[in-house]
Amino acid sequence: MSATEELFARSERTRVVEHSGPGFLELQQLVQQLVGKGANVLMVTTPGLVQARWAGVAEQVLRGCGGRVEVLDDVQENPTTDDVNRGVALARSFHPDVLVGFGGGSAIDVAKGINLVHCCGGRMQDFWGSNKATAPLLPMIAVPTTAGTGSEVQSYALIADAETHRKMACGDPAAAPRFAFLYPELTTTMPRHVTAITGLDAIGHAVETCVTNARTELSAAFALRAFALLAPAFGRVLEDGEDLAARADMLRGAALAGLAIEHSMLGAAHALANPLTQHHDVVHGQAVATMLPGVVRFNAEDAVSRERYAALARAATLSS
Repeated sequence: MSATEELFARSERTRVVEHSGPGFLELQQLVQQLVGKGANVLMVTTPGLVQARWAGVAEQVLRGCGGRVEVLDDVQENPTTDDVNRGVALARSFHPDVLVGFGGGSAIDVAKGINLVHCCGGRMQDFWGSNKATAPLLPMIAVPTTAGTGSEVQSYALIADAETHRKMACGDPAAAPRFAFLYPELTTTMPRHVTAITGLDAIGHAVETCVTNARTELSAAFALRAFALLAPAFGRVLEDGEDLAARADMLRGAALAGLAIEHSMLGAAHALANPLTQHHDVVHGQAVATMLPGVVRFNAEDAVSRERYAALARAATLSS
């Protein structure tokens, strides 16, 4: 077992499955493993994945589970309570057995939000904070198509209030996906600038979780391994978007960085980035990348943080 596989095995809530078979057949198998044959599936995705035809391929494979499939395919880039509400209305008329979040962090977070509101009642705002679920949730599978947020292995959803535009972190252990299905080929259709922005977000997660005050031995292990994968692969994937080995390392690194967040939370760069998105519509990954250098310089004045940053650099063979 590789170092990455060992760390994935230590995930407390989400089992990480890397693609190894033909097409999406493993996704069908995961659904059947969770709820058996004949399952009704609600898939949450985005217009970009419909255009790229990945969503259609996934939908056809999910129909092979033997039940009905409904698709919410208009989730926006920075999702709001409106996206969740449309999905809840669909779920209440459809009665799904399992949810599939198919896309970047937006689609996966909206699927978590739908799960919370559909199963527990109320509205998304009621789940702002931690441990607010009041009923069992449906099983969920996350299929990330970007290497960025790490939402596929997290119990939190980041959803903006459609009226106030304030971002709400809504989390509960039950909201974490049961499976995260990593399939590098899905990320090859990202435009280069999206690859860059999502990759910088993932790198920011590894850097921030490495020094946060809530850091644990486990989160540090996730962060170090994530950075060791992300830092070398980032340049390679920007140079050649068809480099599947680099794409795989970016996906693995993003998931590991997501697990680091799950165990330690984040820092000042993300806290400063959120108002840029809320008030100026700056894409999240770009906002994080804008704030991160200044935060690192500030944190590095502390000797302990400076040594932790040095450990990151050594892990990625950026320094001796």
